[in-house]
Parts: sequence; structure tokens; C-alpha cells
Amino acid sequence: MEPLLLVKNVEKAYGKGTNTFNALENISFEIDHGEFVGVMGPSGAGKSTLLNILATIDTPTSGDILIGPDNIAKMDEEKLADFRRDHLGFIFQDYNLLDSLTVRENILLPLAIAKKKPAVIKERVEEIAATFGISNLLDKYPYQISGGQKQRTAASRALISKPKIIFADEPTGALDSKSATDLLESMSALNEKHEATIMMVTHDAYAASFCRRILFIRDGRLSKEILRGRKTRKEFFQMILDELSQVGGETNDVI
Repeated sequence: MEPLLLVKNVEKAYGKGTNTFNALENISFEIDHGEFVGVMGPSGAGKSTLLNILATIDTPTSGDILIGPDNIAKMDEEKLADFRRDHLGFIFQDYNLLDSLTVRENILLPLAIAKKKPAVIKERVEEIAATFGISNLLDKYPYQISGGQKQRTAASRALISKPKIIFADEPTGALDSKSATDLLESMSALNEKHEATIMMVTHDAYAASFCRRILFIRDGRLSKEILRGRKTRKEFFQMILDELSQVGGETNDVI
């Protein structure tokens, strides 16, 4: 089976001439259907730059990025906007919820934009809200719910349209330990039960331990990857800590 995401020789440079800064250099990797992959590394290593490029928020200087048959590195802005709407899901640290809409309305927004039928929207909202444990919050507004509930709302919105891949950028960064665990367990369940494909950038070893594979990035280059395999999450957590101590990176966690 072809990989869902194929990244080939991606580079990103800022500036010109002697002032050029290479944020990413010769990045190549694959993500298969149904994988939960983490990206880790020191501050300034290029994690967010890589995520922004894969999520079509930024463009690479060179290289190819294929999601299925589509090379998003070669698309014009109009096609990218359609592709982003139809095939990608996003979970960001700052939620990006609309305060004037209820939790239900925030979640269904992508389906409303795609002009899905009301019956389909209703069924899908109820299904995804149950998965993230927020069914009782659907008629509340963002200012009436906690940070953890806001993030689960944002995650529900990201997944409502069943995107090909979900990009998560430090999704637990603003959450307390219980809220972070609730979110990560819900994401893990979606990955395992529904084969949702997730790529998550995180500095947090505890969050990363919910992934099945970790890519380490340093100085704009991929330095190593580790696989969870048959290890328990606790054993994988220790592996991640050990690796971070060698490659560099923040090792704080939310346990």
C-alpha cells in the first residue's frame, strides 16, 4: 500500500544571500494510513516549520509533499485552499474556537462549509462529541467551558469531516495534566478504533508516549526515529526520555 504522506527532500530557507537561514534541510519520511506519529526535538529545531509546511500554512523552498496522489508542494493557492478544507484536520494549542458560536456550531462548521446535509451533520456531531466526552456541552459557548473542554471541542471540529490526516501542534501545551490525558486518550482511541492518521508536534514526552512512532528533528534535519512496537506506554515514555537526553530537547511532562 502506498503511504498516506510522502515527504521527499523538503527544504525551507528564509532570507537571501549571506543572510540565508536553512530551517529545514533534506527532510524525507513517510506516514502510513492509520499511524500516530510524533515529532520532537529542541526549541528551534524546525518542528513547527515542518508542521506548518505539511499543513499547507507555509510552503517549502524545495522538495515534494504527497498526500495520496496529490503533491501539495506544487499546488497553487486556490487548489491548496480546497485541499486543506476537504482533506486536512488541525488541532492547535490556542483552540481557535469562535466565541459567538456554541460548541455544537463550532464542531459542525467544516461540514456546514462543505454543504453537507443536516441529517449527516447531526449524526456526525453526536458521534464525535461522544468520542471526546463532550455531548453534554454542545449547547454551551466556549467562554462557558474549561480549557480541556475547549481543546476537545477543537479536536472534534478537526475530525468531524474525517480528514485524511490530522496535524496537531502542541495540543496539550495549555492544558493541566487531567485535561491533557483526556485529550490524548481520545486521540489515541480514534487512532486505534477508527484508524485516524495523526501527526503531532510536541515537546512533551508524556504526550509523545501516546504515539506509535517518534521522529526526532535537530538543526533542521531528521536525526532519528523510534518505534513503540509491543512496549507499554510507560516503557515507551522512558525510551523517549532517554532519547531526548541524548539528542537534546525539553523533557518536562504532565504526569
